[in-house]
Amino acid sequence: MEDDFKHLVRISRKDVDGNKTIEHALTDIKGVGLSLSKTICRVLDLDLNSKIGYIADEDVAKIESIIEDPKSFDIPTWMLNRREDYETGEDIHLIESDLDMTLRDDLNRMKKTRSYKGRRHEVGLPVRGQRTKSTFRKSASVGVRRS
Repeated sequence: MEDDFKHLVRISRKDVDGNKTIEHALTDIKGVGLSLSKTICRVLDLDLNSKIGYIADEDVAKIESIIEDPKSFDIPTWMLNRREDYETGEDIHLIESDLDMTLRDDLNRMKKTRSYKGRRHEVGLPVRGQRTKSTFRKSASVGVRRS
């Protein structure tokens, strides 16, 4: 059993620490949260508390296939991170660099169309209606300076 342990496990373009539990190791992949991680373990009948360094290569391949296309494994659409995509209208799940590029494209589209959210992003102000009187003060001119 000791010989089968892998200190680094490669899952979906990401090296994951083999000493972590499966449940928490999957959350190291950007785009996979704790609830999706638990759901993946339940679909594959994996023990949540076992170390990911001990699982077989076939299970790693199954985990990768679930992360790539969760809908085909009957994972509900509300768990996906990109529902009704702007360009295609489909429900998809993105991870790692694909997620970063898509979010950056969304922000650039909002800035280009001069939407309210896009303008708030441009000037670095809060986007979702938070108060700005006492928070979000980043510039050096605000506050009391001691002499």
